[in-house]
Amino acid sequence: MLFALAIVVAWSWLGGASLGTTLLRVIICAVIIQAGYFVLVYTMIARSAPTPADRLREAERKLSSPDVAEGEKLGSARRSLH
Repeated sequence: MLFALAIVVAWSWLGGASLGTTLLRVIICAVIIQAGYFVLVYTMIARSAPTPADRLREAERKLSSPDVAEGEKLGSARRSLH
């Protein structure tokens, strides 16, 4: 990110842009880079396969849901403690 911003500063300086224009260009570039980074990380997380811990957590949620009969919850809990 710093390298890209340095290129924007150099490009602005070589182009004869004023300090205000250079600052505006740097801010816009930083915002675009940060937004792209956010979208990339979000996409990577959304596409990732569930881990064993995720599957275990989902199974525990199903056990504690009200759809499960009361005796079944107790029996499952006893089996998991052994």
